[in-house]
Amino acid sequence: MELMVRKEENAVIVSVIGWMDAVAAPQFDKRLETLMEEGETRIIIDFKDLEYISSAGLQTILAAAKKMEEVNGEIVLLHLKDAVKEVFEISGFDMIFRVFDDQDAALA
Repeated sequence: MELMVRKEENAVIVSVIGWMDAVAAPQFDKRLETLMEEGETRIIIDFKDLEYISSAGLQTILAAAKKMEEVNGEIVLLHLKDAVKEVFEISGFDMIFRVFDDQDAALA
């Protein structure tokens, strides 16, 4: 898994590339935690180039979202597609998070 982070006007966009499984989830968790420690309160996770997500990846996102709620922040999901979208739908996570297909809409 590869992570790319870029700062926009009112959010940080974290692009996740490859596979987010039990091996990669701790790296993702650490990066989100660092962003939160730096004071970021709005994180958009871009899954456009994510091919696979395991339950460990889902748990990491949910835990980060709970931490963000404590500081009145939010995690928004962008570009869910194919197998990744199916995992979010089956798990019900697509009902927990705001999900966007358009980056401008996610930033608004």
